[in-house]
Amino acid sequence: MPIDPQSTLLSVQAALAQLSTLIVSYSFSAIGAVVLLVGGYIIAGLAERSIFAGLGHIHGFDATLRHFFSKIARYTILILVVIMVLGQFGVQTASIIAAIGAIGLAIGLALQGTLQNIAAGIMLLALRPFRIGEYAEVGAISGTIEEIGLFATRLRTVDGVYVLAPNSTLWNQPVRNYSRNGVRRSDVTLTIGSWNDIDLAQKTMLGVATDRRVKREPAPMAFVATVGDSTVAITLRYWTSAADFFATQIDLTKRAKQAFDAEGISVPAPPPETSRQETSTTRQ
Repeated sequence: MPIDPQSTLLSVQAALAQLSTLIVSYSFSAIGAVVLLVGGYIIAGLAERSIFAGLGHIHGFDATLRHFFSKIARYTILILVVIMVLGQFGVQTASIIAAIGAIGLAIGLALQGTLQNIAAGIMLLALRPFRIGEYAEVGAISGTIEEIGLFATRLRTVDGVYVLAPNSTLWNQPVRNYSRNGVRRSDVTLTIGSWNDIDLAQKTMLGVATDRRVKREPAPMAFVATVGDSTVAITLRYWTSAADFFATQIDLTKRAKQAFDAEGISVPAPPPETSRQETSTTRQ
């Protein structure tokens, strides 16, 4: 069958016209996509910096949360920009959003424990039950707070041990913060023989509380804590700053014993049975 040159020419012309239309259409789409990407990138950066700076004006707002929320805003804008760019090329954005939602749900189920730690970290940073440098006790975990992250909190125990605790563990238990109020009450108790002058013992205890680290208000007090068959426990109760708590307690205990010795106030001797048992154990 002979080929009609005229019909072939018309077909080629029609194909070229359609191709040029597609090129022009996609060129505009590509230019629009580039403009959206550049504009979205700039807007995302501006939004991140603005939110970071704005949250910085809120007194006491944690720097970690400032970074977190500013990054969330940045990546949310970038994701929306990518969806808009795909829409420029005729991609159904509704299906993309549904797919992103399904992926997010799957990731959320897979990382449920991690997300719990993030949520707990946000609450810890927002409500501040403890701050860096404070000494806190949460359940079986205790130590000085060194870092509060979105996933875990780092502590240092009194004997220098490194502890990394998941935030969800810290958030789900009562917190005892020993540094937050700035002052703490402490007791120094010494047991003396019941034959000693109790009034003198109390007076001697109060004399120890003249240490400059002991607060005048509330005033320190000395009292009889317990009475045994041949013993009396005398307690000195005082308030001091949280930073001086342990050092003051150690020093006052030593000074109280020295003051009792100077006044001739004696501690009860151990029963003879106990002495013989200790001697026997030592020989063994």
